[in-house]
Amino acid sequence: MNYRGNTAFSHQQADKVGVLLTNLGTPDAPTKAALKPYLKEFLSDPRVVEFPRWLWKIILNGIILNVRPKRSAEAYSTVWTDRGSPLLYHTEDQAAAVQQALTQDFGEHVVVDYAMRYGKPSIQAALDRMMRAGVRKLLVLPLYPQYSASTVGSTFDAIANDFTQRRWLPEFRFISHYHDYDPFITALVNKIERHWASHGRADKLIFSYHGVPLRYLKNADPYHCECYKTTRLVAERLGLSENEYMTTFQSRFGREEWLKPYTDETLKALPKQSVKSVQVVCPGFSSDCLETIEEIGEENREYFMESGGERYEYISALNADEEHISALVSLIKDNLSGWTIPQQQAEALATRQREADKVQRNTAN
Repeated sequence: MNYRGNTAFSHQQADKVGVLLTNLGTPDAPTKAALKPYLKEFLSDPRVVEFPRWLWKIILNGIILNVRPKRSAEAYSTVWTDRGSPLLYHTEDQAAAVQQALTQDFGEHVVVDYAMRYGKPSIQAALDRMMRAGVRKLLVLPLYPQYSASTVGSTFDAIANDFTQRRWLPEFRFISHYHDYDPFITALVNKIERHWASHGRADKLIFSYHGVPLRYLKNADPYHCECYKTTRLVAERLGLSENEYMTTFQSRFGREEWLKPYTDETLKALPKQSVKSVQVVCPGFSSDCLETIEEIGEENREYFMESGGERYEYISALNADEEHISALVSLIKDNLSGWTIPQQQAEALATRQREADKVQRNTAN
C-alpha cells in the first residue's frame, strides 16, 4: 500500500483550519452519457441501496443503467442553466459566502471548500486541495439538515475511506445533523413568512422531504423522526394549527414501501378534500436541485392542478440566502470551538512576533 502524502509540505507553511461543505452530487452534463457513470456511482453505494450486493449488481447493470440515464438526462435538461447544475452552483455560492464570513472573523486562518459525494468536484480532490493549503484541522459539514445513513452516513464513509489512503491525517470533526438548530429553523420560518408577505397564505403548507425505504426507519435510522421535528419546530414558530400543514415524502424509487405519506399521492388527493391551494417547502434540501425544481416545482404541480387544485406554489430552498449563510456560519463556529484564532487576536500575535523578531535582530547587530 502506497499512502498518499503532501510532497510539497513546507515547515514555513502556516497551519490552517479547513471547513469542507459537502452535498449529494450532480452529473457533469444533462446527457445520457454523463448520467450513466454518475448514476452508477450513486446507486452502487451500499448506504444508498441496502440490498444484497450480488443481486443488486445484476439489477443495476442489467436493467437500471440501460433505462434510467436517458430518462434522468431529460429531467436534468429542464433545470440546467448557463452555470450548469443548480445544486452545484448553489453549493459553490454557499461555500463562497461562508468563506467570506469566516475570513472576516478569522482572517486567512480558515479555509473553506466544497465537494460532492458523487460526481465532481470529488471529496478526494477537495481534501487534496485543503491538505496542500496547510489544513491541519478539518471540520466537515454535510449539507443535509436531517441525518440519514444514506446521506450523512455515506459522506462519513467517503471521508473515512479517503483517510485510509493518506499518510498524514488531520484532526477531524464531523457535523452529523442540524435539523433542530435554532438559526436554521429561524431561516426557514423567515423564508416562509417572506413568501406569505408577497403571495399570501394557501389552504395548506406541505413540508416535503426526500423519502427513504420504510425498512430504514425500522432498522433505527433517525431520519423520519428528524424530519418531523423540523416540521414541528417550524410550524410552532409560524403559529400553524394541525390542519394547516403536513409532512410528506417524495422521490421514491423502486417497488418497496417508502416513508409515507407520499408527496405525489397527497397532492393528487387534497383537492378532493376541499384543499384548493397549497404551498410546498422542502426543508431537507439545502439547495434547489432536480428534486425541488423539476419534481416539486413542475411534476407535482401538474398532479395537484389536474386533480382539481387551483393554486400551487413552491417556496424555494434556502440556497445562499443571507439568513441561511448566517445559520451555517453560526453552526460552523460552534463546532470550531478551540480550533480557531479570531482575526484581531491573530493580528495582535503577528504584531508581537514582528516586534520580537526586530528586537532579536537589533540585539544580534
